[in-house]
Amino acid sequence: MATHAMKGTAQRLLWAAAMLAFLGLSSGFYLPGVAPRKYRYGEKMMVKVNTMTSENTPLQFDYYNIDFCQPPGGEVELSENLGEVLAGERTETSSYVLHANVTKLCKVACRKKWTKKSVKEFRDFAGAGFRANMRLDNLPGAELVVFRDQNGEEFISYRLGYPIAEQSGTNASRLYINNHLRITIRYHDVNTQGTRLERIEEPGALIVGFELKAMSVKHRWSGMWNDTCAKENTCQLLTCDPQTGVVPGTDPLRLQNKKDMQVLFTYDVIWVHSDVKWASRWDVYLQMQWQDDEIHWFSIVNSSVILIFLTGMVAMIMLRILRKDLYKYNQLETSEEAREEAREETGWKLISGDVFRPPKHAALLAVFIGSGVQVLGMTMFTIGFAVLGFLSPSNRGSLLISMLLLFVLMGMPAGYVSAVFCKMFKGAGTDRLRNTLMTATLFPGVIFTIFFFLNLVLWGDRSTGAVPFSTLIAILMFWFGLSLPLVFFGSFLGFRRDAVEAPVRTNPIPRQVPEQVWYMKTLPSVMMAGVLPFGVVFVELFFILSSIWQHRFYYLFGFMGLVLLILIVTCAEITIVMCYFQLCSEDYHWWWRAYFTAGTSAVYFFLYAGYYVMTRMNGMETAWVSGCIFFGYIAGLSYAFFVLTGFTGFISCFFFVRCIYASIKVD
Repeated sequence: MATHAMKGTAQRLLWAAAMLAFLGLSSGFYLPGVAPRKYRYGEKMMVKVNTMTSENTPLQFDYYNIDFCQPPGGEVELSENLGEVLAGERTETSSYVLHANVTKLCKVACRKKWTKKSVKEFRDFAGAGFRANMRLDNLPGAELVVFRDQNGEEFISYRLGYPIAEQSGTNASRLYINNHLRITIRYHDVNTQGTRLERIEEPGALIVGFELKAMSVKHRWSGMWNDTCAKENTCQLLTCDPQTGVVPGTDPLRLQNKKDMQVLFTYDVIWVHSDVKWASRWDVYLQMQWQDDEIHWFSIVNSSVILIFLTGMVAMIMLRILRKDLYKYNQLETSEEAREEAREETGWKLISGDVFRPPKHAALLAVFIGSGVQVLGMTMFTIGFAVLGFLSPSNRGSLLISMLLLFVLMGMPAGYVSAVFCKMFKGAGTDRLRNTLMTATLFPGVIFTIFFFLNLVLWGDRSTGAVPFSTLIAILMFWFGLSLPLVFFGSFLGFRRDAVEAPVRTNPIPRQVPEQVWYMKTLPSVMMAGVLPFGVVFVELFFILSSIWQHRFYYLFGFMGLVLLILIVTCAEITIVMCYFQLCSEDYHWWWRAYFTAGTSAVYFFLYAGYYVMTRMNGMETAWVSGCIFFGYIAGLSYAFFVLTGFTGFISCFFFVRCIYASIKVD
């Protein structure tokens, strides 16, 4: 007894020690790319530059496409992960050098001599509203701006980057070069002196804010210009005082028209202490739109009203009409008159011998069902990880990498489900190998084709959004080396299991479908039904489009998760309702229609996105390239939305039909 007690005590002590060790490790655990970094006083730091972006076009361009100041020895492109490359982001070194907690004003970056070609290129970028983006300690630089709401009240917000030029009032052709940059760095002191952490925690400054303010200054200097003074920071500028900054009243630097010109670039570095904690430093970027929460809650309420309406209809069908039908159909009639009356009845029971007849193009339907599993699974897991905080915007490129990896891993359940339906459609022109190959290649093949075409367009326009050829090869290897084997493995498991049997016997001779009223025909019915799923997501769609093409951070994944849940339930309910009405009309061709009932919401998705582009983005006015990029991305998103909603509606309708026909007695 004593021995057993000692063993039990020892085991508990080991478990306790293991838990303490785990907690000790977890206290020092950080997600990749988001660990804090302390800087000692005077430590040299360099600002990194990113691609230039504009709210008027999805195109992104390299920072050095404009003849800006370069660091000594030329710019160096820094390493990026796959997600950053796919997003078109490029990070390079810059000429903006600073030291931790050291304030310096009127530092000279360089003096550039612009040719007529350089001036024209700058005018093109400035006229399109491009902004230069920078990063410091993995924190994007942002411009503090003051807005006024409808009531005239002012509120402070931020915009990523800074404008490379400013317009002169209403004269859009007159541009002023923003050649002076004020960099404000907010830091939080880590002082462990006199505390228990003094021996293990070094003091330093944590960067909690990175603000940019650009202005145009027509610099003047005394004597002859000497480039060596820029390196030593000894240039005698008449327009900028090293103690107070830019002299008030200095004229701006106007961009010349078809002339060579000289541009002197300067910058200030100001360090300001802040009480903001390091863990909260991203809050200002995630609150750039003050009214977002209110609009998102309005979207949730709007979607909930649609959901309650559909739930009421489904409840009425299931609890009243369908229950009454089942009771009537299951009555054991003994008299000849009752049997004759039953034969003359109309309703969904009369097509029980044809309702599970395989549809036309059954193999293609099985492929779309498998693709739906893959897209829906990827979407749900991605949003789930984002809600849990694993896909923080500070971990750049993590969202795209996660989507790509989850899509590949969902290939196994996609192959399994597609094989199950393919086996169920036995004798309907289905082939196992063809089914597996199409499941692995149809949806990703269409998306890759669109992506490759857009990439050719971006290559031709010299945009950084163009993915390098080596990255395309890596994606193809990822697709065929990992996704394809997973689909084949899932398909192998699906074909090994027993075929799904229909609850009722299928007649050898198809029944003739009676003439349908116009609103119960395929096209009118699916177009009317597709409005409701789209109504659930159209508000959230606005914010997703804004975040993608206006280069904003999308962070409200909790709202997106709620909208996705409401969308899934809405697609299921509207498909069940429309399918019941179709079966009551003695039309047993429900397979493809069930997929299209919710899937046609993708048509409204595409139309609304096109309307958004034409009215708010003015993409077609900038260049035909912008139009191609806009509608190419929209086409890919709409196709994915069609597969997701179509599968959700179909699988719900499939189980509904099996349930009701398994509940009746058939002669």
